[in-house]
Amino acid sequence: MSDTLNPLLLAFMAGLFTWVMTSAGAALVFLFKEINKNILNIMLGFAAGVMVAASFWSLLLPATEIAKEENMVEWMPVIIGFAAGGAFLILMDKVLPHLHPNSKDGSPEGMPSNLRKSILLVFAITLHNIPEGFAVGVAFGAMANEGVTFAAAIVVALGIGIQNLPEGAAVSIPLRKEGYSRRKSFMIGQLSGAVEPVAALLGAYFAMNMAYLLPYTLSFAAGAMIYVVVEELIPESQSEEHSHGATIGSMSGFLLMTFLDIALG
Repeated sequence: MSDTLNPLLLAFMAGLFTWVMTSAGAALVFLFKEINKNILNIMLGFAAGVMVAASFWSLLLPATEIAKEENMVEWMPVIIGFAAGGAFLILMDKVLPHLHPNSKDGSPEGMPSNLRKSILLVFAITLHNIPEGFAVGVAFGAMANEGVTFAAAIVVALGIGIQNLPEGAAVSIPLRKEGYSRRKSFMIGQLSGAVEPVAALLGAYFAMNMAYLLPYTLSFAAGAMIYVVVEELIPESQSEEHSHGATIGSMSGFLLMTFLDIALG
Protein backbone atom coordinates (compact mmCIF):
# COMPACT_ATOMS: atom_id res chain seq x y z
CA MET A 1 0.00 0.00 0.00
CA SER A 2 2.80 2.43 0.91
CA ASP A 3 4.43 1.79 -2.49
CA THR A 4 1.32 2.53 -4.51
CA LEU A 5 -0.19 5.51 -2.68
CA ASN A 6 1.27 8.99 -2.66
CA PRO A 7 2.58 9.99 0.80
CA LEU A 8 0.54 13.19 0.51
CA LEU A 9 -2.63 11.13 0.14
CA LEU A 10 -1.62 8.87 3.00
CA ALA A 11 -0.92 11.91 5.18
CA PHE A 12 -4.31 13.42 4.34
CA MET A 13 -6.09 10.13 5.11
CA ALA A 14 -4.23 9.88 8.41
CA GLY A 15 -5.20 13.47 9.23
CA LEU A 16 -8.83 12.62 8.51
CA PHE A 17 -8.53 9.64 10.86
CA THR A 18 -7.29 11.82 13.71
CA TRP A 19 -10.15 14.24 13.04
CA VAL A 20 -12.67 11.39 13.15
CA MET A 21 -11.23 10.23 16.47
CA THR A 22 -11.55 13.75 17.86
CA SER A 23 -15.16 13.90 16.66
CA ALA A 24 -15.90 10.54 18.29
CA GLY A 25 -14.59 11.86 21.60
CA ALA A 26 -16.54 15.11 21.25
CA ALA A 27 -19.71 13.10 20.53
CA LEU A 28 -19.63 11.82 24.12
CA VAL A 29 -21.27 15.14 25.00
CA PHE A 30 -24.53 13.64 23.73
CA LEU A 31 -24.24 10.98 26.44
CA PHE A 32 -22.87 13.01 29.36
CA LYS A 33 -23.59 16.55 30.51
CA GLU A 34 -20.52 16.76 32.68
CA ILE A 35 -17.42 14.75 33.40
CA ASN A 36 -15.76 14.03 36.71
CA LYS A 37 -12.75 16.33 37.13
CA ASN A 38 -10.48 13.46 38.13
CA ILE A 39 -11.46 11.50 35.04
CA LEU A 40 -10.85 14.56 32.88
CA ASN A 41 -7.40 14.97 34.41
CA ILE A 42 -6.59 11.31 33.74
CA MET A 43 -7.65 11.79 30.10
CA LEU A 44 -5.50 14.90 29.73
CA GLY A 45 -2.57 13.15 31.39
CA PHE A 46 -2.99 10.20 29.02
CA ALA A 47 -2.93 12.55 26.02
CA ALA A 48 0.23 14.18 27.37
CA GLY A 49 1.96 10.82 27.77
CA VAL A 50 1.13 9.79 24.21
CA MET A 51 2.44 13.06 22.79
CA VAL A 52 5.69 12.91 24.75
CA ALA A 53 6.35 9.33 23.62
CA ALA A 54 5.47 10.15 20.00
CA SER A 55 7.79 13.15 20.10
CA PHE A 56 10.74 11.01 21.15
CA TRP A 57 10.25 7.62 19.49
CA SER A 58 8.67 8.77 16.24
CA LEU A 59 10.24 12.19 15.68
CA LEU A 60 13.40 13.00 17.63
CA LEU A 61 14.99 9.55 17.45
CA PRO A 62 14.51 9.24 13.65
CA ALA A 63 15.80 12.82 13.28
CA THR A 64 19.01 11.85 15.08
CA GLU A 65 19.43 8.71 12.97
CA ILE A 66 18.87 10.59 9.69
CA ALA A 67 21.34 13.32 10.72
CA LYS A 68 23.94 10.63 11.42
CA GLU A 69 23.34 8.94 8.06
CA GLU A 70 23.70 12.29 6.27
CA ASN A 71 26.97 13.01 8.09
CA MET A 72 25.48 15.99 9.90
CA VAL A 73 26.42 17.01 13.41
CA GLU A 74 23.89 14.70 15.09
CA TRP A 75 22.72 17.03 17.83
CA MET A 76 22.41 20.18 15.72
CA PRO A 77 19.20 19.45 13.74
CA VAL A 78 17.51 18.14 16.88
CA ILE A 79 18.39 21.18 19.00
CA ILE A 80 17.64 23.76 16.30
CA GLY A 81 14.45 22.11 15.03
CA PHE A 82 13.09 21.41 18.52
CA ALA A 83 13.72 25.01 19.65
CA ALA A 84 12.13 26.36 16.46
CA GLY A 85 9.00 24.27 17.02
CA GLY A 86 8.55 25.65 20.51
CA ALA A 87 9.31 29.21 19.37
CA PHE A 88 6.70 28.94 16.62
CA LEU A 89 3.99 27.97 19.12
CA ILE A 90 5.02 30.79 21.47
CA LEU A 91 4.73 33.26 18.59
CA MET A 92 1.32 31.91 17.56
CA ASP A 93 0.18 32.03 21.18
CA LYS A 94 1.11 35.72 21.36
CA VAL A 95 -0.37 36.70 17.99
CA LEU A 96 -3.52 34.60 17.45
CA PRO A 97 -6.54 35.76 19.51
CA HIS A 98 -7.85 32.73 21.41
CA LEU A 99 -9.57 31.57 24.57
CA HIS A 100 -8.79 28.26 26.22
CA PRO A 101 -11.90 26.23 27.21
CA ASN A 102 -10.66 25.83 30.81
CA SER A 103 -9.36 29.37 31.26
CA LYS A 104 -9.58 30.25 34.96
CA ASP A 105 -10.33 33.95 34.53
CA GLY A 106 -12.09 33.69 31.17
CA SER A 107 -9.77 36.23 29.56
CA PRO A 108 -8.74 35.81 25.90
CA GLU A 109 -5.06 35.57 25.02
CA GLY A 110 -3.13 36.86 22.02
CA MET A 111 -3.83 40.10 20.19
CA PRO A 112 -6.98 42.02 21.24
CA SER A 113 -10.08 41.31 19.16
CA ASN A 114 -13.86 41.63 19.16
CA LEU A 115 -14.46 38.06 18.02
CA ARG A 116 -17.18 35.99 19.66
CA LYS A 117 -16.26 33.66 22.49
CA SER A 118 -17.09 30.55 20.43
CA ILE A 119 -14.69 31.66 17.66
CA LEU A 120 -11.95 32.37 20.18
CA LEU A 121 -12.45 28.87 21.60
CA VAL A 122 -12.09 27.34 18.13
CA PHE A 123 -8.89 29.34 17.55
CA ALA A 124 -7.43 28.06 20.83
CA ILE A 125 -8.20 24.46 19.94
CA THR A 126 -6.87 24.93 16.42
CA LEU A 127 -3.59 26.26 17.80
CA HIS A 128 -3.38 23.17 20.01
CA ASN A 129 -3.89 20.68 17.17
CA ILE A 130 -1.66 22.13 14.45
CA PRO A 131 1.48 20.38 15.82
CA GLU A 132 -0.31 17.03 15.97
CA GLY A 133 -1.44 17.15 12.35
CA PHE A 134 1.95 18.45 11.25
CA ALA A 135 3.70 15.57 13.04
CA VAL A 136 1.46 13.02 11.31
CA GLY A 137 2.17 14.59 7.92
CA VAL A 138 5.92 14.75 8.50
CA ALA A 139 5.96 11.05 9.39
CA PHE A 140 4.24 10.05 6.14
CA GLY A 141 6.19 12.56 4.06
CA ALA A 142 9.45 11.18 5.46
CA MET A 143 8.59 7.81 3.89
CA ALA A 144 9.40 9.28 0.46
CA ASN A 145 13.00 9.72 1.59
CA GLU A 146 13.03 6.47 3.58
CA GLY A 147 13.54 8.46 6.75
CA VAL A 148 10.56 6.77 8.42
CA THR A 149 8.99 3.40 7.66
CA PHE A 150 5.33 3.03 6.69
CA ALA A 151 4.67 1.13 9.93
CA ALA A 152 6.25 3.91 11.99
CA ALA A 153 4.12 6.54 10.24
CA ILE A 154 1.01 4.47 10.95
CA VAL A 155 2.01 4.30 14.62
CA VAL A 156 2.26 8.10 14.78
CA ALA A 157 -1.22 8.50 13.27
CA LEU A 158 -2.62 5.78 15.54
CA GLY A 159 -1.07 7.32 18.64
CA ILE A 160 -2.32 10.82 17.85
CA GLY A 161 -5.76 9.41 17.01
CA ILE A 162 -5.95 7.50 20.30
CA GLN A 163 -5.09 10.57 22.34
CA ASN A 164 -7.55 12.68 20.32
CA LEU A 165 -10.44 10.53 21.54
CA PRO A 166 -10.28 11.70 25.18
CA GLU A 167 -9.10 15.13 24.03
CA GLY A 168 -12.31 15.69 22.05
CA ALA A 169 -14.38 14.80 25.11
CA ALA A 170 -12.19 17.00 27.29
CA VAL A 171 -13.23 19.96 25.12
CA SER A 172 -16.92 19.32 24.41
CA ILE A 173 -18.16 18.10 27.81
CA PRO A 174 -16.81 21.05 29.86
CA LEU A 175 -18.39 23.40 27.30
CA ARG A 176 -21.74 21.70 27.87
CA LYS A 177 -21.30 22.21 31.61
CA GLU A 178 -20.73 25.92 30.96
CA GLY A 179 -24.16 26.20 29.34
CA TYR A 180 -23.49 25.53 25.67
CA SER A 181 -26.00 23.30 23.88
CA ARG A 182 -24.99 19.71 23.19
CA ARG A 183 -24.84 20.43 19.46
CA LYS A 184 -22.70 23.54 19.83
CA SER A 185 -20.41 21.81 22.34
CA PHE A 186 -19.96 18.95 19.88
CA MET A 187 -19.31 21.26 16.94
CA ILE A 188 -16.63 23.20 18.82
CA GLY A 189 -15.11 19.96 20.15
CA GLN A 190 -14.87 18.27 16.77
CA LEU A 191 -13.46 21.44 15.20
CA SER A 192 -10.43 20.84 17.38
CA GLY A 193 -9.46 18.13 14.88
CA ALA A 194 -10.53 19.84 11.66
CA VAL A 195 -7.15 21.51 11.20
CA GLU A 196 -5.23 18.24 11.39
CA PRO A 197 -5.77 17.02 7.78
CA VAL A 198 -4.57 20.41 6.50
CA ALA A 199 -1.58 20.45 8.87
CA ALA A 200 -0.80 16.86 7.84
CA LEU A 201 -0.66 17.84 4.17
CA LEU A 202 1.63 20.74 5.01
CA GLY A 203 3.94 18.54 7.06
CA ALA A 204 4.08 15.87 4.35
CA TYR A 205 4.87 18.47 1.69
CA PHE A 206 7.81 19.85 3.67
CA ALA A 207 9.16 16.38 4.43
CA MET A 208 8.91 15.26 0.79
CA ASN A 209 10.26 18.35 -0.94
CA MET A 210 12.94 19.45 1.50
CA ALA A 211 14.73 16.18 2.21
CA TYR A 212 17.87 17.97 3.41
CA LEU A 213 15.77 19.60 6.14
CA LEU A 214 14.05 16.38 7.25
CA PRO A 215 15.87 16.06 10.61
CA TYR A 216 15.00 19.68 11.33
CA THR A 217 11.36 19.15 10.28
CA LEU A 218 10.93 16.07 12.46
CA SER A 219 12.47 17.91 15.42
CA PHE A 220 10.33 21.00 14.74
CA ALA A 221 7.17 18.87 15.02
CA ALA A 222 8.45 17.34 18.26
CA GLY A 223 9.24 20.74 19.76
CA ALA A 224 5.79 22.07 18.93
CA MET A 225 4.11 19.01 20.47
CA ILE A 226 6.16 19.17 23.66
CA TYR A 227 5.30 22.87 23.98
CA VAL A 228 1.59 21.99 23.96
CA VAL A 229 2.15 19.26 26.55
CA VAL A 230 4.10 21.46 28.97
CA GLU A 231 2.10 24.64 28.40
CA GLU A 232 -1.40 23.17 28.53
CA LEU A 233 -1.92 19.45 29.07
CA ILE A 234 0.25 18.81 32.12
CA PRO A 235 -0.73 21.96 34.07
CA GLU A 236 -4.41 21.33 33.40
CA SER A 237 -4.20 17.65 34.31
CA GLN A 238 -2.44 18.51 37.59
CA SER A 239 -5.03 21.10 38.63
CA GLU A 240 -6.43 18.99 41.48
CA GLU A 241 -4.76 18.58 44.88
CA HIS A 242 -4.36 14.82 44.45
CA SER A 243 -3.00 14.30 40.95
CA HIS A 244 -1.93 10.65 41.09
CA GLY A 245 -4.58 9.72 38.52
CA ALA A 246 -3.27 12.25 36.03
CA THR A 247 0.29 11.06 36.59
CA ILE A 248 -0.72 7.43 36.07
CA GLY A 249 -2.63 8.52 32.96
CA SER A 250 0.51 10.20 31.60
CA MET A 251 2.63 7.12 32.25
CA SER A 252 -0.02 4.88 30.69
CA GLY A 253 -0.15 7.02 27.56
CA PHE A 254 3.63 7.00 27.30
CA LEU A 255 3.79 3.22 27.75
CA LEU A 256 1.07 2.59 25.18
CA MET A 257 2.76 4.74 22.55
CA THR A 258 6.13 3.17 23.36
CA PHE A 259 4.66 -0.30 22.92
CA LEU A 260 3.05 0.63 19.60
CA ASP A 261 6.22 2.22 18.26
CA ILE A 262 8.56 -0.62 19.26
CA ALA A 263 6.19 -3.50 18.49
CA LEU A 264 4.75 -2.16 15.23
CA GLY A 265 7.26 0.45 14.07
